[in-house]
Amino acid sequence: MATQRTLTALLLGDVCGQPGCRALFIGLPQLIKRYRADIVIVNGENADNGFGLTEEISRQFFSLGVNVITSGNHIWQREEFIETLDKDERILRPANYPSRVRGHGYTIVDLKFAKVGVINLQGRLQMTAIDCPFNSAKSIVDKIKKQCDALIIDFHAEVPQEKEALGLFMDGKASVVVGTHTHVQTMDERILPKGCGYITDLGMCGPFDSVIGSDPMIAIKRQLTQIPFKNEILDAPATLQGVVAKIDLSTKKCLSIERVKENFHL
Repeated sequence: MATQRTLTALLLGDVCGQPGCRALFIGLPQLIKRYRADIVIVNGENADNGFGLTEEISRQFFSLGVNVITSGNHIWQREEFIETLDKDERILRPANYPSRVRGHGYTIVDLKFAKVGVINLQGRLQMTAIDCPFNSAKSIVDKIKKQCDALIIDFHAEVPQEKEALGLFMDGKASVVVGTHTHVQTMDERILPKGCGYITDLGMCGPFDSVIGSDPMIAIKRQLTQIPFKNEILDAPATLQGVVAKIDLSTKKCLSIERVKENFHL
């Protein structure tokens, strides 16, 4: 039997509340079949009504075929979920939090034909000043690269220049670097000079006629008054956004990266 030489990775952006979850439940099996995805990585930090994640939602994600759930700064919203972060290595929190913080910042997925390292990092520009994501990325890659046939990084960050810098810093070391957090899908997907697939932001899995997932009326009111009214996820038809990347398992380089955007009128 021939050995599989390439890996197809489906990477989806931040899942926002019930609309994002509904779109994922309906659409993910279709996307997996369409792209023949070998591994599915989804950012779930906004799945629980916009803030955080629950054990029940994570179980539902895994039942759909998700292999790894990444996150970001909102993963800490539910204190009771920290126990789940500790016990389930498939659910990641950013690796560059201080070492005493519970949970896992990276994992290695054994697909039988390949082992895939998945690393979660958080940016520092216009965000909480935690440990350096660049140093953390290099340290983890140096630690696990010999065990892995491919390396994928979800960089949960606000500022494009920080994301692009990390992508180029990891070019030749990681197979794919994708940005999350802004909920706005960028159109700069490309393969960097040394073979790393890159996009500044995957976008979101959430309501498409919203303000980054939230009710636009509340968002507009916040801007007009500068009063910090609580945002609420808009209950409306949703989109699934992300990329599908093909990786050469012999070189760990990205062969192609393509944007995914699928609307669901639910």
